[in-house]
Amino acid sequence: MQAVIRSPRGVLLCTRRELRGWELPGGAVQPGESDEAALVREVREETGLEVAVERLVGVYERSGFRAHEARVFACRPAGGALRPSREAPDIAWFDEARLPPGIFPWFRGPLGDALAAAGEPVHRREHQGARAILAGARIDVAMRWRGDPRGGASGARETSRDSSAEEARK
Repeated sequence: MQAVIRSPRGVLLCTRRELRGWELPGGAVQPGESDEAALVREVREETGLEVAVERLVGVYERSGFRAHEARVFACRPAGGALRPSREAPDIAWFDEARLPPGIFPWFRGPLGDALAAAGEPVHRREHQGARAILAGARIDVAMRWRGDPRGGASGARETSRDSSAEEARK
């Protein structure tokens, strides 16, 4: 499950501790949990925000690198306060017209679909081969090298960073 969270501040992206690059918040469904309940829980755990799930953007079947099926939902903030977590140490709102260059390739399609006009959910099959792996590695290295949670992006409107997670990365 992944969330594209939009507000007047922009679209919310986060980074992970393991692989540094911007991505969509979200995670796995636990046994007995609905997709929507899992998404609300994961977003709260990672970002501190409560969200309202608005619609299914699409289902993305990925093969190759990081193979899995991802359901992506459009959401809006419904409460809570933005706070980074150990799992997502950097969180930022980005202007939709100026997204950071450090978005992993496998999140670009779902993000683009969510930002386009609402319509029927899409179903896409994507293969993440060597090109996506190399692009992801370049993003990870560049963000670690710079130490810049915004990934060199000037479109960040509000950034939150977990300093304890930053210390753990060193």
